[in-house]
Amino acid sequence: MAESPESPRVLIADDQPDVLDALRLLLRPEGFLTDTVGSPAGIIQALGEREYDLLLMDLNYARDTTSGREGLELLSRVRQIDGTLPVVVMTGWGSMETAVEALRQGVRDFVQKPWDNASVLSVVQELTAERQRRRREQRLHEREQAEAREIQRGLLPEALPQVAGWDLAAACVPAAAVGGDLYDVFPLDGRSIALMIADVAGKGIPAALLAAAVQASVRASAKPGVRPSKVCAEVNRALCGHIPSNRFVTFFYGTLDTGSGVFTYANAGHNPPLVAAAQPAGPAAGHVLRLGCGGVMLGIDREARWRDQSVSILPGDALSLYTDGLSEARGGSGEEFGEERLADALRSGVERPALELVQALLAEVSRFAPVQEDDRTLVVSRRAL
Repeated sequence: MAESPESPRVLIADDQPDVLDALRLLLRPEGFLTDTVGSPAGIIQALGEREYDLLLMDLNYARDTTSGREGLELLSRVRQIDGTLPVVVMTGWGSMETAVEALRQGVRDFVQKPWDNASVLSVVQELTAERQRRRREQRLHEREQAEAREIQRGLLPEALPQVAGWDLAAACVPAAAVGGDLYDVFPLDGRSIALMIADVAGKGIPAALLAAAVQASVRASAKPGVRPSKVCAEVNRALCGHIPSNRFVTFFYGTLDTGSGVFTYANAGHNPPLVAAAQPAGPAAGHVLRLGCGGVMLGIDREARWRDQSVSILPGDALSLYTDGLSEARGGSGEEFGEERLADALRSGVERPALELVQALLAEVSRFAPVQEDDRTLVVSRRAL
């Protein structure tokens, strides 16, 4: 069997040169690439320099001892470098007890000295094939994640529209695993703009593709004069029957009259956007309004209906649309950041420019929950004083 760059690579470790030579001569004609080392330090160095498909190692490195303690102590260091590397240990009859302990520590198999060539080849072939299969699956998963992230980035607007009298800003901070967060802000006519935010259940390419379908449906349905409830209904009909039963989309869509400040919206099971009042005096000062009234999520019931609601965004007020990656972010104790903390942060920063407010809200969530498990998406629309 000829060697190739894809041939399995085995690291052989033993302090006896004749053992290293014998194992290398056994494996190389079968297409294995082999490296040999004669000490624990050599193992650590080799693993730090190259990735292997298997480590075939002796348990004894001090002459005239058969305790195998040196090898057992080495196993934990190997696991720190590569926690998934298959390890096969070699041992003599006198240290079988040590071999059993090594198996308890995660060693995949052991070879008795003197060994049977056919048995060694069988073990090495099986474990290296498994390792390479898992590596291919990991590479495929990483490519899929990269493609999903690319799809997700492509769905987000490159820039938000510039609207006289309004300050708009948005951000989507992706988690390590790609989710289905989506937002969009676009003009409908010379006096109104549309704001949309959605969260597709699931992660990876399926969620990203479904998010793309949602955006396409919204753009096709959102026209001047079309009420948000009708947009919800049309997008829902486009999704129903074409997505798996375990998929759904939380969705919020509204139209903003940039002259009057009237915001008309429909909420399909999404986190309630917040409106922070910034009037310097009066009963509304410091108040945060929840836009929670709505209906079921998209993709569940083809005949579902939604209700339109309206609210006036007054000069200095800030409207914030967000996904549950903010409100459900968990701190070290397991407690969620929560809507109340988000409302407090919005209230305290309502006088800031929209971009600064977005950055401040995301920073507040990050301080509370440094470990990010879900995408964090936020859209802020602030009316100038």
